[in-house]
Amino acid sequence: MKNILDHIHSPSDLRALNQEDLPQLAKNLRNFIIDIVATKEGHLGASLGVIELTIALHYVFNTPEDLLVWDVGHQAYGHKILTGRKDNFHTNRQLGGISGFPKRDESTYDTFGVGHSSTSISAALGMAIASQLKGEDKHHVAIIGDASIASGMAFEGLNHAGVTDANLLVILNDNAIGIDPSVGALKQYLTNVKKGTEKQDNIFEALNFDYTGPIDGHDLDAIILELNRLKSVKGPKFLHVITTKGKGLKQAEENQVTYHAPGKFDSLTGELIAKSASSLTKFQDVFGLTLVELAEQNPKIVGITPAMPTGSSLKFMMAQMPDRAIDVGIAEQHAVTLSAGMATQGMVVFCNIYSTFLQRAYDQVIHDVALQNLPVIFCLDRAGLVGEDGATHHGVFDLAYLRCIPKLIIMAPRDERELRNIMYTAQLGLDHPIAIRYPRGYGSVADWKQPFEKLAIGKGEILKEGKDIAVLTVGFIAENAKEGILNVSNSRDIAHYDLRFIKPLDEALLHDIFTTVKYIVTIEDGTVKGGFGSAILEFAAEHDYHLPIKVLGIPDAFIEQGSVKQLQELSQLDADYISKTLEAALARIQDI
Repeated sequence: MKNILDHIHSPSDLRALNQEDLPQLAKNLRNFIIDIVATKEGHLGASLGVIELTIALHYVFNTPEDLLVWDVGHQAYGHKILTGRKDNFHTNRQLGGISGFPKRDESTYDTFGVGHSSTSISAALGMAIASQLKGEDKHHVAIIGDASIASGMAFEGLNHAGVTDANLLVILNDNAIGIDPSVGALKQYLTNVKKGTEKQDNIFEALNFDYTGPIDGHDLDAIILELNRLKSVKGPKFLHVITTKGKGLKQAEENQVTYHAPGKFDSLTGELIAKSASSLTKFQDVFGLTLVELAEQNPKIVGITPAMPTGSSLKFMMAQMPDRAIDVGIAEQHAVTLSAGMATQGMVVFCNIYSTFLQRAYDQVIHDVALQNLPVIFCLDRAGLVGEDGATHHGVFDLAYLRCIPKLIIMAPRDERELRNIMYTAQLGLDHPIAIRYPRGYGSVADWKQPFEKLAIGKGEILKEGKDIAVLTVGFIAENAKEGILNVSNSRDIAHYDLRFIKPLDEALLHDIFTTVKYIVTIEDGTVKGGFGSAILEFAAEHDYHLPIKVLGIPDAFIEQGSVKQLQELSQLDADYISKTLEAALARIQDI
């Protein structure tokens, strides 16, 4: 059978095909994605589930003149391949390669940059209203999943669109799962609609959308027929499409959570390729297992996550204590204020949100938690550089955006034992809310499961003594600092301090440091603008210290995709650069 995809370099080539050739193109496209992702890794199941829908959209609509907005972007691999990026798709999510998500400066077909969920309807509506104002006759299509449409922002977009006459089509890609299975009343409603058992009025028609569906999202003829009909319908329209995540790969259909982003696998059999065993544990699992251990002792403990029970490892508590571990869906604002409400009633709430996703609930952290001084325990997973997901997912702004909030404690554990101990300390009862940030991936301590120890809030620790230079770190980046210090020839003159707490700072320790050494280097895996280093500079200015201070951290730029190691090197946070910085500092001291 010929490979039609070999001849598709843009959607205009696709639109030149006979409709009866499209099912074969769908097979070719599906196999192409499977072959590449099997060896290069990436998000698999979501894109496999929308192959037919993707082909139909570019076949019916005159892209890029007509505008497609993909929500989140996990499902946009087929879109990328059909829009001129087939030949470099093997660089997907790699340093210097194409992004794993739609990105405006990568292609004119990527109309809106995405990565976080539930933005597509608002963005597409904005484009549609702009087209109206400019007198343009364009189509505007938002493709959104059933997990994303349950988010508040998606509803805000629907609510506004329903009172406009904008040329907007919202396509609901309904497969009953995001990264983890969808939750909530809307999910139940959509399930009933699919079964034909829903007795309530159609919610989307009630919002003034012209609703059609549900239709089979893998039936190309049916999708094309309906999209062509909808092109002539005026005003806001809603098409409900039923798809299967992982379609075309048996294992991906049967194990949709694992095959969302499965790592390397055999492209022919679909079987996962086992990774070499590690004696270390991922930070997320240290969190999840420790929370279960603490919750067994403390009946007031509750765990909350916005749609990331697997990624955050709250799944362990959900399995053992389902009534005390809550997945609220993609609803970060709700998760934070729900936590605040529970805290008013004496519950000990561990609210686990990825660092990058807490940005979506910033007002709630300030207004609903900190302003009322409610002792919510925020556990910020994926803090720092996260690797191949790139700029939309790096957790590098949290120290800066949280440090300015009054009454909020901020702590970055150096290793798994410190994470365990600060969780233990927090659930004993704190006078203020706390944010605990920790990175993606494995830690450094194999025997982390030790008896709990209570930590003193706002107290740092000296890891190595030295008389000339003080290296100040917070969090797991201490590992790079340790290695960097060891590689300096006269490392005996370099002290290393783990400050632990970004807020409150250990001022007694800092006064001792500033009156002892001649040069200070701060290192953090967060932005250099407003983060830990800035806090040390402010301390020095406030207390009239005049030592030279070198701040190392994430530069004032959006960092693209690549491995964490590569990105640390680009950001000058790797051990080699730290060594060079320290050697230069020692030379400067000798010249004084």
